[in-house]
Amino acid sequence: MNNYLIFRTDRIGDFFISSILIKSIIENDPKANIIIIASDKNYSYIKQCSYVNQVYLLKNNFFDKILLIFKLLKNNFHSIIIHDNKNRSKLISFFLLSKNKIDIKDINHLSHIDIIKEILKKFNFQFSCESLDILDYKKNLKNDEDFIQLHFDEKWMHDDYIDKYINIEPTVEELKIFIESIIKKTGKKLKITTGIKTPSVLRQINELPKNSIFEIYENLNFSELEKITLNSSLLISCHGSISHIASAIKIKQIDIIDNSYRYDRWTKHFRNYTYLHRKNFKDLSNDILNKL
Repeated sequence: MNNYLIFRTDRIGDFFISSILIKSIIENDPKANIIIIASDKNYSYIKQCSYVNQVYLLKNNFFDKILLIFKLLKNNFHSIIIHDNKNRSKLISFFLLSKNKIDIKDINHLSHIDIIKEILKKFNFQFSCESLDILDYKKNLKNDEDFIQLHFDEKWMHDDYIDKYINIEPTVEELKIFIESIIKKTGKKLKITTGIKTPSVLRQINELPKNSIFEIYENLNFSELEKITLNSSLLISCHGSISHIASAIKIKQIDIIDNSYRYDRWTKHFRNYTYLHRKNFKDLSNDILNKL
C-alpha cells in the first residue's frame, strides 16, 4: 500500500480540483492510501468522501503545526503533493520523508487540469476522463425532480463582492422580471439558493403571479446546497464551488464570470458548460434567457 499525502488547506471548491487528482491516483494505484491535510473550511466535507482514507485538520497556529508534523512522521509516504501552494503546507512537508515531493508552484501550466496531468506523468500514471466523475459516489442523491437552480448569493451584489468586478446587481423589479421570465420560458420550477448571507434584494421580492413556481432556500450548509445542485437540470450562478458540482455530473450550467480573471484556469475540464461575462443586469439577464 502506498501512502499519498495531499495538502488542501483552503476551500471546498479547491478540493474538487484535488478530487480529480485523487481519483486518477486510485485508478492507477488501486491500493493507494489517500491522506488529506484540510482546513476548517473543507474538513467536514472531505471527511464524507469515500475515496479519502484519512483527513487531518490543520489549524493555522504554531502548536498545531508542530503536533501535526509529529503525527505525520509516523508514516512512510510514497508521495507528498502540495496542491494548495500554501507556505504552511510547504513548511510541514519540509520535515517529512517521501519518495516524491511535488509543489504545484514548480509546474508551469495555466490550468489546474494540466497541472494534474503533469503530476500524473511524474508517477508514470495515465489520465482518464473518468477521473472527472468525482461525485459518482453521490449518484444515489439524484431524484426525478425537474427544476432550474438559480444560485443568487453575495457575488451578485456589488458592495458584497469584489468591487473591481463589473456591477451586475439587479433592482427588485429587474430580479422579479428575470425570475418570471425563466419560469415562463422553460415551464420549469425554479429553486433559488443563497450563500451565507441572503442578498437584501431577494428578501424584498413581493409575491409573484400565482403561475410563478419558485422557492427560496436560505441558510443551507454545503451538503444541502450540493443536493439541490445535484438534482437540478440547469444551474445559473456566479462561479463558485457548486460550479464544480454541476460539471462533475455534467449538469448544464450558465456560469457568470468577470472578464478580468482567467477562469479557464479552473474550468478548462468543465463539461456541459457555458459562461457569460458580467455586465449590467438588464443585458446580462437577457443573455442568460437567450441561453436557456
